[in-house]
Amino acid sequence: MRHAFTLLLLALHTVAAAQPEVRTDLIASATALPLARTDAARDSLSLRIKEGLRALAADPASLTADLSDIPLSRVDAPDGRFRLFTWNVPNMTGGHRYEGLLLVQDGKRRQLIELRDRTADVSAPDVPELGPDRWYGALYYQVIPVKKGGKTYYTLLGWKGFNKVETRKVIEVLSFRGSTPRFGAPLFGTGKVKKQRVVFGYSFQATMTLRYESEQERIVLDHLVPARADLEGQWAFYGPDMSYDAYVWEKGHWRFVRDIDARDDRRDNKPFKAPPTAPKP
Repeated sequence: MRHAFTLLLLALHTVAAAQPEVRTDLIASATALPLARTDAARDSLSLRIKEGLRALAADPASLTADLSDIPLSRVDAPDGRFRLFTWNVPNMTGGHRYEGLLLVQDGKRRQLIELRDRTADVSAPDVPELGPDRWYGALYYQVIPVKKGGKTYYTLLGWKGFNKVETRKVIEVLSFRGSTPRFGAPLFGTGKVKKQRVVFGYSFQATMTLRYESEQERIVLDHLVPARADLEGQWAFYGPDMSYDAYVWEKGHWRFVRDIDARDDRRDNKPFKAPPTAPKP
């Protein structure tokens, strides 16, 4: 028993000693990836990022350590359940591949789960529940825990470069079935058929607001419209029209509210109506 304990201490010491070197290489690889000039170089750097994160995750303190100096997208569950790292690998034709590593605290056991981007196989992204081996890849930047029926659902806001003419943003949901992560949950919309996630597409030349406002307890987003009526449904030609919508957590689902006043600090989330004398936006 004493021998086993000694080996454990030596292993932990080895991991701790290697952390500064691993961290330095990880930061360098993440910084260099978007600047690399070939797909092969980007793939190689992405692999080094993955190996570096795996090495960091071996540290028992990896769920709480300060990793703010590592230039990767990361969201931490407020309850300490997980850390989720995501990054994209742009290719020379304008497309993107997404990578993700999910570090989960499952009771006394920690596990590191690799996410595999299967965007090309998900033709209707708002419909299916997905798993780590079939993930609708994105870079997540905000997490919002909500509860329904005693279960916690982690709503994720993400950016998704799609191709050279279209960008997307995603409202995703992460939950756990036992120790298995699941992506998507029927929390959007009303009636019997609800969306598992919400995806917004718009021109790569535009920008879209998608943020959570904790004081108002709502997800605020730009309302997107096509540049012309005949371009309806072609997301590459969509952009903001200077009005805002929201999703409000209410009675176990995210309720959609059209045309809010994004300047309103109150919690009532009533649609904004301009005074009669005000010019149209």
